[in-house]
Amino acid sequence: MTTQEVHDHLRVHGIKLLPHKVAIMQYLLTHFNHPTIDQIYSDLLPAMPTLSKTTVYNTLKLFSEKKAVLALYIDEKNLRYDGTTALHAHFRCRKCGDIHDVPLEEMDVAKFRGSEELHPDETQIYFLGKCKKCRVAS
Repeated sequence: MTTQEVHDHLRVHGIKLLPHKVAIMQYLLTHFNHPTIDQIYSDLLPAMPTLSKTTVYNTLKLFSEKKAVLALYIDEKNLRYDGTTALHAHFRCRKCGDIHDVPLEEMDVAKFRGSEELHPDETQIYFLGKCKKCRVAS
């Protein structure tokens, strides 16, 4: 992901190009592990020593409100973030806690979104179980 692509992504969502916002978005668009605020803060701190956890929190809240990232409620202990906003589901392993992207068929969700009574603006589908690595280790 180039810096220009990150800038374009932020502009499309109406977000000002400030250094911390660019760094956080770059991180989310290149790390697919669905990180927590603490993970993002810890990983960016060495390169940005003036960065605060509050800044990371507020930036992620803004990104989520502007639909530039997904805030995931799949982990009961921590809010997670996903830079991939295209329609997809998530799978969380109950043993190791890893979160994986799961493709969804657009047609299935399109039928629901076409409902006369319900008008969702966000879709979050989660699957829970054991990943292959943990099943083999059991």
